[in-house]
Amino acid sequence: MLFFLRRKLPGDKNRVVFLYQILKINLTFVATISKPKLNFMTLTLRSIFITIVLIILFPNLAKAQPGIGRSIKGSIGFASSGSYYIEDYGAQDEVDVMGGGLYLEGEYIFGITSWFGVRPYAGGIFTSVDENPELQNQPQYRVTTNAFLIGGKVRFCAPIPWVAPFVEGGIGASIGKLETLTPGVNFDKSGVLLHIPFSIGLAIGRKNNFEIGISGYFHPAAKQSNAVLAAGYTFPLD
Repeated sequence: MLFFLRRKLPGDKNRVVFLYQILKINLTFVATISKPKLNFMTLTLRSIFITIVLIILFPNLAKAQPGIGRSIKGSIGFASSGSYYIEDYGAQDEVDVMGGGLYLEGEYIFGITSWFGVRPYAGGIFTSVDENPELQNQPQYRVTTNAFLIGGKVRFCAPIPWVAPFVEGGIGASIGKLETLTPGVNFDKSGVLLHIPFSIGLAIGRKNNFEIGISGYFHPAAKQSNAVLAAGYTFPLD
């Protein structure tokens, strides 16, 4: 990718090399998530700082590539919340434990090439479960998410007109309240938590402006994940 960018931007070689080094640092932080000694809050703040640095650098790169440039995207869809684990919920069915609700997200897109882009995002997931009056003398398990989302991700897309498949991944923070109350997990906290987004989908249309996709937001600290089915539309700015 670095060789490609150098060919496209001969006047910005130093900036591209520096950007490449920052990308490697960001990937290193993501790779360390599995280390048990890392503090999730520290990792989240460092990753968000690196994302902000990328945001500052990428506008100059976007301006140097006519036809790629910047755009914004809005998405809306349905979200569900579920535990990491398969458990016995007694009198409750698993579908009654999983929360369901609204998903909203906005993205500011920096199109670097026709197949690669950087996407800072902000949004929210708001799920709930219906109370069961028949469970008055026993615990009612539930998994819910009511949080705002902020972070950054990258997209790799096949540059195909009309129907272009894509895959996305990144890192971000959830600001709000998450509940994972199951036989094996007792998590009920409000605050800032690390999340890891991952998406696959299709960009549809002559200019690939309309999108449908499936996303997952994984919250390691809460031992829960969100499955999202959403549709979105992209508005070019350049």
